[in-house]
Amino acid sequence: MHIVVPSSSNTFQKSWIASGRILFLIAVSGLGAIGLVVLSALWAGTESDAAALDRQRQLVNARLREQVDQVAHVIGQFGNGYLARVYPASRSAGISSSLDTVLTGAAGSAISETAMSAFGYDQAFVVDDKAQLSMLTDAKTEKRYRWMKPLFLPLLKDSRLTASQSPTFTDRMPSSLESRRARAVRPNHALANLMRLEGRPTIVGIVAINEAPEGQPQPTRQFLIVVRFLDGAALDELSRQQGLNGARFARTADPDENEVAFQIDATANGEPIGFIVWRPDLPGSRVIGRLMPALSIAALVIAVLFSVLLVRLRSSLGELKKSELHARQLALHDVLTNLPNRALFAMRFEECLADTRHSTERSAVALLDLDRFKAVNDTFGHAAGDELIRMAAERIRSVLRPDDTLARLGGDEFALLLRDIKEDDQTLLSICDAIVAELGRPFPLLRGEAVARVGGSIGLTIVPDAGRNADDLMRYADVALYEAKMGGRGQWRVYSPSMDGGRNARDVLKNELRDVLAKSTALSAGVPQPGPIGHRPDFGSLEVYYQTVHRAEGGYSASGAEALVRWRHSQRGLLMPASFIPAAEEGGLIDALGLWVLREACRAACKWPKDTFVAVNVSPSQLRRPNFAEEVFAVLEETGLPPSRLELELTESSLIEDSSDVYTVLKSLRGHGVQISLDDFGTGFSCLSHLVRFDIDRIKIDRSFVSQLGAKANGAAIIGAIVTLSRNLGISTTAEGVETEYQRDFLAALGCTDLQGYFFSKPVPLRELECFGKSESGAARTIAPGAIA
Repeated sequence: MHIVVPSSSNTFQKSWIASGRILFLIAVSGLGAIGLVVLSALWAGTESDAAALDRQRQLVNARLREQVDQVAHVIGQFGNGYLARVYPASRSAGISSSLDTVLTGAAGSAISETAMSAFGYDQAFVVDDKAQLSMLTDAKTEKRYRWMKPLFLPLLKDSRLTASQSPTFTDRMPSSLESRRARAVRPNHALANLMRLEGRPTIVGIVAINEAPEGQPQPTRQFLIVVRFLDGAALDELSRQQGLNGARFARTADPDENEVAFQIDATANGEPIGFIVWRPDLPGSRVIGRLMPALSIAALVIAVLFSVLLVRLRSSLGELKKSELHARQLALHDVLTNLPNRALFAMRFEECLADTRHSTERSAVALLDLDRFKAVNDTFGHAAGDELIRMAAERIRSVLRPDDTLARLGGDEFALLLRDIKEDDQTLLSICDAIVAELGRPFPLLRGEAVARVGGSIGLTIVPDAGRNADDLMRYADVALYEAKMGGRGQWRVYSPSMDGGRNARDVLKNELRDVLAKSTALSAGVPQPGPIGHRPDFGSLEVYYQTVHRAEGGYSASGAEALVRWRHSQRGLLMPASFIPAAEEGGLIDALGLWVLREACRAACKWPKDTFVAVNVSPSQLRRPNFAEEVFAVLEETGLPPSRLELELTESSLIEDSSDVYTVLKSLRGHGVQISLDDFGTGFSCLSHLVRFDIDRIKIDRSFVSQLGAKANGAAIIGAIVTLSRNLGISTTAEGVETEYQRDFLAALGCTDLQGYFFSKPVPLRELECFGKSESGAARTIAPGAIA
């Protein structure tokens, strides 16, 4: 969209630019100086924080290495002391047998207890060189050791445990006894490694605690293994010593925004075994925090001064310019979507036609209409309708080219002007397909509280192929739009002369339906039709078909049937509801049509078994009628059908959340025993509050979910959730679209109370409905053609 600004507006703009340059330079200079100071402070603080953080990490690493070395040193001293002083004196004399060097289980347990109680280790084990326990243990300790054993085996096989060294002596001259001990006992070597045990960072130390004297055969070697976990008291001690605020252990690096993580690596292979996470002390950030308020105030003062001067300068010129542009915007643009309105579109269309008269350029003009906008507007109110219009406009605009024009003519009607369309170009095809696809996607409304699925239809005409008059071209586009809607909606059509004869097809169809409905109502009431039949055109008759509903238990017997209207047209054949229901809605015939179907269905159900019901669809328009409940009661009284055997099927678009009228109508119906069911649950404007507020008796699971059984896991999950919800609320469930035995059995196993679909029966006339036995008339109630005033 381009608007030509008047010369006076250009003058205002130039004056404002000239006067504002000096202020701009002053402001930039001041802000630049403040910016340099701020950047310098931020850089210095960042460098200081990095240095402090690196220092803390080095201290933590050094402390961990120190703890590992300390464990190795302590258990090494413990092992050497045990060999030198605990072994019997006979071994010190060099006359001990090899059996003396093998510890008993009780001795091993004593060593383990000593290591844990005296040195504070979390666990201690005495094992042989095959990693078998050489101590007395309870079942819990033995089970715990079995989990740790595979990790201890590599340590037991470490060559450093068997390395030989020369005997060590004290500084003083040893006595004869000490000399004999030193010669008899070989010094011990201890190892300590960092590893992960039981998912926790752990220091594991190992030392040999029995050695044969020199010259004696070596029996089974025995070792002391100690375990110290680093994520408990050891981590608390490390936190206190190193000043690590809030230190904790984590298996993954998941620090919060103000935390850092230090990786702990295994000693043997360098693999990460966890992370120490803490809140670092960052002196640079503290300095920046104290400095930033002053800098912010200075920058704010400069900005305020500049803004005040700028506002005072542009106040008079800006207000005048703003009012002028606003007036032009209101005159040529739609307020809701900011798109060109009908006037601006007409101007651009006339310009396009003028250009095509002097060139070979081909263009296209299109009319676009949202398919189910009225249902959204009626269901959620005008606020949701306006939101839908804005979102639809944005989606359409997103697929257009920069030079294309999109205008809103009013309501849910849009117009497109697509210029430079070549005869063999696929641009027109791709644009229309993209628009239809975009409008077919769901629209989240009311901040995600509702989802609307509308779709759109497009009618196009080519310029100058169809003519050069703007009114004729718009009429041709409207004819093409109607053909697109009659073709099933969600489509686009290009005008051709063959469509011109059917441009009034909507009015023709509405008039025919009005005549057929009048005859049907008269025959249903037993009113004689005046005049001979042959003097009036015959448009066929309305019929009610029935599709049975079957119980999911007890042999799948029929529990009821759904009434479905059909129009057996004398020229077009059997018409489905999608072919004439839109015409009934536009012509205001939907209420009368619904009442006729209700009466015929109730009459037919009176002849069925008493434990069956008949389901009749109710349109949103009928529910909004204040006297709808009275009409239903009158039909029930007229036909003699008990209210409990009538089930009214509503779509979720019929339930207006804030409509007290609908609530009152449904409350009155249920108070008299009429059953209420919710059709196509989960596919429309789903709101769980409807189930409770409107006291729904039955949920009908849409066929789109049933068709996914056996193909997608989502279908079974959704149906299972709906059935569980219904069971908890005490609501019956009917699954629609059952077409296979597998679907039948699966839905019955899930807990659906009733099933409906082609697997059991297609919709058939009453005369072919055999599951309830033959009716008294033996034929469907069909309205035969005849003359009626």
